[in-house]
Amino acid sequence: MKLIKLSNFKNKHFLALVGNVVISGFSVLTIAVLYRGLTKSDIGTWFFFLTILGLADAIRNGFLTTATVKYYAGTTVERGAEVLGSVWYLAIALTVGMCLINAGFFIAIGWIKNPELIIAIKWFGITFVSSLFYSFTFWILIAEEDYLKILWLRLINSGSMIVIIIILTILKMATLSNLLLVNFLTNCFTSLFALVFGYTKIKSFLKRKKESIKEIANFGKYSLGTNMSSNLLSSINTFVITFMLGPAVLAVYNLPQRLMEIVEIPLRSFVGTGMSAMAIAYNNNNMYHLKFVSKKYAGVLMFAFIPIIIIAFFTADIAVGLLGGGKYAGTEAANIFRMLMFCSILYPIDRFNGVTLDILQQQKVNFYKVLVMIAANLPIAFIGIFLFKNIWGVAIATPATLLAGLLFGYYHLRKHMEYSFKEIIITGYVESLEIIRKTLAKLKK
Repeated sequence: MKLIKLSNFKNKHFLALVGNVVISGFSVLTIAVLYRGLTKSDIGTWFFFLTILGLADAIRNGFLTTATVKYYAGTTVERGAEVLGSVWYLAIALTVGMCLINAGFFIAIGWIKNPELIIAIKWFGITFVSSLFYSFTFWILIAEEDYLKILWLRLINSGSMIVIIIILTILKMATLSNLLLVNFLTNCFTSLFALVFGYTKIKSFLKRKKESIKEIANFGKYSLGTNMSSNLLSSINTFVITFMLGPAVLAVYNLPQRLMEIVEIPLRSFVGTGMSAMAIAYNNNNMYHLKFVSKKYAGVLMFAFIPIIIIAFFTADIAVGLLGGGKYAGTEAANIFRMLMFCSILYPIDRFNGVTLDILQQQKVNFYKVLVMIAANLPIAFIGIFLFKNIWGVAIATPATLLAGLLFGYYHLRKHMEYSFKEIIITGYVESLEIIRKTLAKLKK
């Protein structure tokens, strides 16, 4: 029997998946180490900081990632330099703006009593700046579909962080302050690596044009809705839990959130490759292929998630114990994980609805979708905490928020192209069988 050639796996889907598996694997390993080395309060504070940082990243990435792919993918060299220069201008402006907001909070830090918020204010600015070059490089590489370089950058960033954290844990130096410092330094190192090797294309900044800046800004101000929607639920609930129930409860709530990487890994991979494919189809006025990619990716992922959900349902307690350790056994984490996994069957449709709307230049709809999700989440979360007095008061808001965003996006997408849940399911089923057939055929060879 001949060995399967490595070249069979050198395609964008495989490399994107491997890249997400690598970063998520390192993330899970890091969390497993930290959950055993830090107190519940410190873990909760760390996740609170990551939530604020992630929300800011969602704004910057949401504003510019899709715009970079849309206007840069498949274009000419001259136009590409103009686009990247304009994106660089907006990225720097957004980063400076966020830092100025943080500076305002820093000035008023003497009047702030919440210790978690004080730590976030002190570390936000420098950490957000440290990831600028690193983030920009990813936008370019996604548009160029160069997932091998993305994989290497992820190995450098996440790999260096987990190595340092393990060393600190062995030396009994794994504290919250050291963790924040390591996060900052690894971002700096990765950004420097990308800059030195020319991946950032920083020289294109000189090619920026006012017209392109305005065009990208008009697109981006609404396209951030897609990225925000995926971060919205956990961010809002993190704030509610931190301020109303405390960081120790947040540590329990975040365990199932981190376990959700089991579906987020393939979802992020398919969204990245699907977005670039849809952008190229749209720029070539091939609406049939754009619709097919959207249905195919959402449908295939739905069917792929079914066995994962079933396994996760029966092994939730084991998963929580492996990731968090014995002190989290018997908490609400396992049942919350089961509920989130049950909801994840709808994640692919919701995510690809948003991406497709962005590609069709309906970014405003995604922005309104975020507002609808906020309107659904906040009152349910507050009422739930008032009634239950525990973490379930927040968790029950998840299904309602997801459903509200999904139906709103689906309703508006159907205004712009023929699209239905039935088509997604049929296309997903047919394409899933085809993938299985091709995989078996390669194995037989």
